[in-house]
Amino acid sequence: MPTVSVGRDRLYAALGRAYTQEEFEEVCFSFGIELDDVTTEKAIIRKEKHLDAEVEEDEEVIYKIEVPANRYDLLCLEGLAQALRVFSREEEIPTYKLANISKESMIKMHVKPETSSIRPHVVCAVLRGVTFTEASYNSFIDLQDKLHQNICRRRTLVAIGTHDLDTLQAPFTYEALPPSSINFVPLKQVKNFRADELIEFYRSDLKLKKFLHIIENSPVFPVLYDHNRIVLSLPPIINGAHSAINLKTKNVFIECTATDLTKAKIVLNTIVTAFSAYCERKFEIEPVEVIYSDGTSYVYPDLSIYNMDVSLSYVNGTIGVSLEAEEVTDLLNRMQLRAEQSISGDITVFVPPTRSDILHPCDVMEDVAIAYGYNNIPKRSPASLKPLALNELTDHIKLEVAMTGFTEVLTFILGSWRENFAMLNRKDDKSKVVVVGNPRSSDFELVRTSLMPGVLKTVGHNKDHPKPIKIFEVGDIALLDERKDVGARNQRQLAALFCGASSGFELIHGLVDRVMEAIGAAFVPIGDHTGYFIQPSDEPEFLPGRQASIIYKGKHIGTFGIVHPEVLNNFDIPDPCSFVELNVESLL
Repeated sequence: MPTVSVGRDRLYAALGRAYTQEEFEEVCFSFGIELDDVTTEKAIIRKEKHLDAEVEEDEEVIYKIEVPANRYDLLCLEGLAQALRVFSREEEIPTYKLANISKESMIKMHVKPETSSIRPHVVCAVLRGVTFTEASYNSFIDLQDKLHQNICRRRTLVAIGTHDLDTLQAPFTYEALPPSSINFVPLKQVKNFRADELIEFYRSDLKLKKFLHIIENSPVFPVLYDHNRIVLSLPPIINGAHSAINLKTKNVFIECTATDLTKAKIVLNTIVTAFSAYCERKFEIEPVEVIYSDGTSYVYPDLSIYNMDVSLSYVNGTIGVSLEAEEVTDLLNRMQLRAEQSISGDITVFVPPTRSDILHPCDVMEDVAIAYGYNNIPKRSPASLKPLALNELTDHIKLEVAMTGFTEVLTFILGSWRENFAMLNRKDDKSKVVVVGNPRSSDFELVRTSLMPGVLKTVGHNKDHPKPIKIFEVGDIALLDERKDVGARNQRQLAALFCGASSGFELIHGLVDRVMEAIGAAFVPIGDHTGYFIQPSDEPEFLPGRQASIIYKGKHIGTFGIVHPEVLNNFDIPDPCSFVELNVESLL
C-alpha cells in the first residue's frame, strides 16, 4: 500500500491536538490506516548513506502512514488530516463548489485534433487566492509525485502540470506538434531547448529518463501553449520554466493531460479538493472550459455528487451486526460520506468528489465496518462450508502420492515458448497457448500448458541431489477455450517424476495404478468404458515404445512413460527419468 510521510508536529497541529504514539496508532487503526514507521529526515538520509550517528534532539519526527491504495484523497497531509478530523467528529464534511462565474468568463482550453494520436484528453482547473507556506508547498509537489506513481501509472495514463497563472495569458491551447517545432526553457533550466534535443538531454536524468519512452517514438509531441505561445508544459516529461510555481504564487492553473479521461478527472479532483483549503475562498475552485475541435465543450473539474442506494439488510448481513439506519448514517458521515435514511428504510449515500473509491454498495459496507470498529463486530462461527469437489479430490490425490514417497514441489505458472515446446520436442500449433502480452522476460512469455517443464527444471537444478529423486506437483495449466467468456480455462493436472539409475516404465506405471485405485477406478480391458486402461501412445517427449496413454471412461486423461533422452539433455538431466501427467478434473 502507498505510504505517506508527514511531519508529526505539523500533523498534530492540523488535527488540533497532540497524541502519544500509542494513541495515534489507535486512531489510525480505528480509521483503517496504519502508522508504519516513526523516523526523521536526517535518519532517512543516514540510512541511505549507511551512516551510524546519534539522533539529535531538534530533528523533526516523521510519521510514515500506510493508506489504502484506492484512497487517493489520503495521499497528502491535507487530505489525511481532514479525514481524521471528520472521523473524530471535530469537523463537518466539507462542501466543495465551483466559483460562480459565467461560461463566457471562464478560462478556455482549446484542444487541437492532432492530440488524439498521442494524449487525447485534458482537464483543467484554477485555485484562486492560494496562500502557500513552505510546508504546504512541499506537500503540494509531493502529492503530484505520489499521484504520478499511483493512479497515473508513472505518467502513462495521466500527467499533471501546475502553473503560476499570473505569468500566463488565457486562452490556452493543447496541441500535438513535431518535436523539432517545439522550443522552450524547461523547468530548472536557463537554456532554450527544442523538444527533440530535450529528449536527448534528459536521457541522463535519473528521474525524468523513466518517462521518455512514453512519447519519444511518436512523430508528434503533446504541448500546451498560452495565448502568447509560451509553453506551459511538454507532457508527460517537464513543465516550462516560465510558469513555474513558487511560495509567492497566488493563482494556480492545473492541467492534466491523459490517455484515460476517468483517471484524469479523479487526479484533478484529488488535487483541487485537497488544496482548495488554502484558497482565499475555502473549498471553492474556479472551473475551466475545455473546447474540442468538433465544437464539443466540457467544464472541469466535475465536483458533482452522485447518489447510491444501499440496502440496510445488506450492510448488516455482510458485516454481521444489527444496526439501525440512524447508526449507519452516523458511521458513514464519519467516513466523509453524507448519508440519510430513504423512504424505503434503506440508506441513500451521497458520494463526494473526493471518494472515487466508492463504486459499489460493498465499498459503503466496508466504510461502515471500519467506522463501527472491526474489534467491535461480534465473533461468530461461519456456516458450515463444504470444499469444492475438485479441491477435495486434489487433496486426496496429493496425500496418496505423498504416501508413496514422492515430495511435492511448486513451480512457476508462467514459462517460455522454448521450455514449453522445443525443449520437450513438441510443436506449437497455436491452438491452446495463453500468451502474456509485453512480457518483461523471455522466461515468462506464456501460461504453461503442461506441468512437465517446471518439474524437469526442478530436477535439472537439483541433479546433484542424492538419487532417486521422486517429486510431484498438482497445479493448474491454462488452455485457450472459446466457450469461456475470458477465452481460456484453467485445468487441474497431476505430474510426477522418478529420476534415478533404476527409473523404469514399471515404476511410474505403479504410481498411476495407485492413484487410480485411490479414486476407486478399476483397471479394465481395452475398450471397456467402466474404468481405466492403458494403450500405446506416440508423444515426442517420451521414449518410443516406452510410453502409454491413460484412458478413463472412454476419455484420454494423461500419458506416462520414460522421458526421451533428448528432452533430458535439454534440461541438463544426466539420469533416466520416468514421468506421468494426467488431468485431475477428468477423474471427478
